[in-house]
Amino acid sequence: MDAVNDAANHTAEPVPGPRSDDHAGDADHLESTDAVLDRNGGHRLYPRVTSFRARRGAVSPSRQDSWDRMWPVIGRDVADEKLDADAWFGRSAPVIVEIGCGTGTATAAMALAEPQFNLVGIEVYKPGLAQLVQRIERDGIDNLRVLRGDAVDVLENMVAPESLTGVRVFFPDPWPKARHHKRRLLQPETFTLIASRLIPGGVLHVATDHADYAEWIGRYGNAEPQLIGMNEPTGGDPDTYRNKAPIGFERPVTKFENKGLRAGSAITEFIWGKIES
Repeated sequence: MDAVNDAANHTAEPVPGPRSDDHAGDADHLESTDAVLDRNGGHRLYPRVTSFRARRGAVSPSRQDSWDRMWPVIGRDVADEKLDADAWFGRSAPVIVEIGCGTGTATAAMALAEPQFNLVGIEVYKPGLAQLVQRIERDGIDNLRVLRGDAVDVLENMVAPESLTGVRVFFPDPWPKARHHKRRLLQPETFTLIASRLIPGGVLHVATDHADYAEWIGRYGNAEPQLIGMNEPTGGDPDTYRNKAPIGFERPVTKFENKGLRAGSAITEFIWGKIES
């Protein structure tokens, strides 16, 4: 599946070509969020180089039709106003955010398996989102909403502190070259931001198939003082937390992940909980 993914790159530095996974992020005509904030005289709480690539893709006519019908109800673009999840979903329920939902295959599966939660997927790539929007309409999924834009901006500006029961980041772009590590989504500051948006006891679940990024994620995630490990890679015992955590530790396996498994890629799962005072 997948993963705080993204707007136009601001440097002239070449970037790698797009990945072929379900979670490839995309700017898709979005103006640089930093440029908007600078123009308005604002500033970022967590300054960073964005982690997504500027790519474009076509949306089929049938998906565009579905988008036109559904987006006004289930979709929104990133904005500087707080999100009222209860009003948007028409009910009060625990909220789980998935960063980088891509085409949403796993996102939709989790929404159907977790009717007790309100799920919000964040993605920048419109063709991917259009597939998810069409699936939501086709399958009648009523507990899933989507946000289009940079997830860090969503968390900073639209999500209130201690309001999320869970955050999921599945297979974020690893940006493997050392000079591109600054583009990785999961920086120390991002862990701090995510933790601040979780309720006490809330869960951050991250998965990656990239060994170097796994080491990076483990190092910085375990260093975040607001979080405690809930599974082996985070130094915790899953049997201690599995039954009392507010969300499950399971997730669907996607076509992209199966391809990686057949090629011998190792999947590393990280599960942290927000420390309860």
